[in-house]
Amino acid sequence: MIVICEECGKKYQIDPQKIKGEKAKFRCKTCNHIIVITKPEISEEPILDIEKEISKAPPPPPEPLSQELAPKEEDNLLTKAEPVMRETSAPVREQRESSPKPVMLEGRKRRFGLRAKMIALFFLVPFVILLGTGLFFTMQFQELAKAVTSEGVSIVTNMGEETIAYIAKSVATQCKIYLDSHPQLDKKDFNTDPNFKKLAVQKVGMTGYTALYELPGPDGIWRTWAHANPNIVGIDMSTLKDSLKENFPGFWKIYTAVKPHKDSKGYYNWKDPDGRIRPKFMVCTAIEGTNYVIAATTYIDEFNQPMKNLEKAAEEHTSRVRNLNILILLVALVLFGGIVLIFGHKLTGKIKELTNAADRISIGELDFEIKIRSNDEIGDLAEAITRMQDSIRISIERLRRRKGL
Repeated sequence: MIVICEECGKKYQIDPQKIKGEKAKFRCKTCNHIIVITKPEISEEPILDIEKEISKAPPPPPEPLSQELAPKEEDNLLTKAEPVMRETSAPVREQRESSPKPVMLEGRKRRFGLRAKMIALFFLVPFVILLGTGLFFTMQFQELAKAVTSEGVSIVTNMGEETIAYIAKSVATQCKIYLDSHPQLDKKDFNTDPNFKKLAVQKVGMTGYTALYELPGPDGIWRTWAHANPNIVGIDMSTLKDSLKENFPGFWKIYTAVKPHKDSKGYYNWKDPDGRIRPKFMVCTAIEGTNYVIAATTYIDEFNQPMKNLEKAAEEHTSRVRNLNILILLVALVLFGGIVLIFGHKLTGKIKELTNAADRISIGELDFEIKIRSNDEIGDLAEAITRMQDSIRISIERLRRRKGL
């Protein structure tokens, strides 16, 4: 007959005919567990040798009882009835010992574990959403700032153009009134008469001014009679092309496009003393009832420069906001990622510990302690496994007591 140790799984082959009495006990050589066997009823039919069927080998010759398993006088747990026992043959014993030996099951290979799922669900997905939202609102903010400042520059530029046109019309009206009241004033005296020059040459913006010139006569020459620069008074204005060079065509086009009842206006480039080329806006308005024209001109950036400065400041502020958003996202990435990693590590660590505990229980290890203290569902699961462990241990002890009776 085959006897299996309940503790370690070691198997022994016992000859029932050599058991004296109804019961016998012996100590397992591997784990020192006391094994109790009951002598079976012997029938007249031949006993089937299970080892012979399993190993397909001839039964080994009977061996004397192992001295290690013989009852000892000092061992009060063993009965006086000496059990007759022998181990299976070497090949069969190795097979029997290795076959039922419990082993820890290897975990399945996971392509996407719980920790990776937590990182993807609670870290990557929110981060992508936050990143997309942040970039979207940053772009919208940039577009809004750009639209507002650009529109503001355009509005201020239009206001500057209207202001220059208004000044030209206002100066033309004032000059007409003065000329009507002083018909004896000759055009060659326009720039020397302080009262008239004060009316004809007025300030426009910060650096601009107005000037008075005459429509061409039969000679076709355009001449200026009142100007802030006395050197060009009375000269042929077409000669300025030598000094204006490539900027002259734009100036000349506006200068000569005026009609008695039609203003001319537009932009032309002007070279500053420091060498910079800046756009000027000029409006030419005819003085009603005369051959004279008032030209008002100045740099247009004197009107829209504050708005351009505001536009530049808005762009810089938008860049700072964008960089700050990126920094906040990076800090949130590190902080949130660290929290998810730490929490995921602790959670998966507890689950792995419970998995190992279940595996150890499955192979018969019932005396270890599950050291998980948690007030959540993981703690409830640990308590349930602990109760299961205690229940299995109590059941095995109860079974052993029954067999010992």
